[in-house]
Amino acid sequence: MINGDYILIPIETGYIKPNDTLDCIIKPAKELMQDGDYLVIAETPISVSQNRLVDESKYTPSITARFLATVWSRYLWGYVFGPLLKIKKRTIKNLRKLPKETEAHKEVVLQLYGLKHALKPASEAGIDLSNAPGTFVSLLPENPEKVAVELKNEIDKEVCVMIIDTDATYMKNEKYFTGLPIAIDGIDADNGFFGYVKGQLSKNMGPTPLGCSEKIDVETALKIANIAEDYQKSLSTEMKTIHSVKSVLGSEINAITIEDLDSIIHTPAVIIRKI
Repeated sequence: MINGDYILIPIETGYIKPNDTLDCIIKPAKELMQDGDYLVIAETPISVSQNRLVDESKYTPSITARFLATVWSRYLWGYVFGPLLKIKKRTIKNLRKLPKETEAHKEVVLQLYGLKHALKPASEAGIDLSNAPGTFVSLLPENPEKVAVELKNEIDKEVCVMIIDTDATYMKNEKYFTGLPIAIDGIDADNGFFGYVKGQLSKNMGPTPLGCSEKIDVETALKIANIAEDYQKSLSTEMKTIHSVKSVLGSEINAITIEDLDSIIHTPAVIIRKI
């Protein structure tokens, strides 16, 4: 596939399971990559391989979590703040039909990341609900920059490895920021809800680079991250939200098994090469 001045080479795998190595990405990358290439990897396969999974059914929602899931997210953001700030219609639609399980999810966010992130109406702290089995969710990877450097060393070529999250980076007054807890140098991170609200009044720059094997300027990192995300959006198996899971796997979100996830082709990484 060609995107402007770049060739894209997808790396296809089965479902990367907890405690799996990343050999299914590294081996084809070693064979296919050339010096100067970028290897862009989605954050969730990294997180799952690190066993960064949490079973939300083990969490009992507090009063605060219940308020955030219903009054705050479903009603105030679904019917008042969302339309006022002109957030995506798809997001508003999804907020208005948040399931009861969202209460336990909010409790997880509160306990692990705090109120600053739990106040965000959806996609809090980069927690992924759509690519984990059953009632499990995956957190962001631990130390993505270190992982990127280690992967580059295993590939053993002069390439750039980048780990990205689909949650947005924004720009206002020539400064970059994100609500996510982590990002590469040059992007102000860990702004949570406040970054999200400010972001609605700023320019959306696309997905957030979480870690990179090289020191790279933010503009280049964002350009490469956007090329990778454009490719992912073109895939029929993309599961960006919990509401797209059933259409891809044919299962309700809480009934997904590892076998279900392993039944489709995953594209956790894309090689991007300048023509």
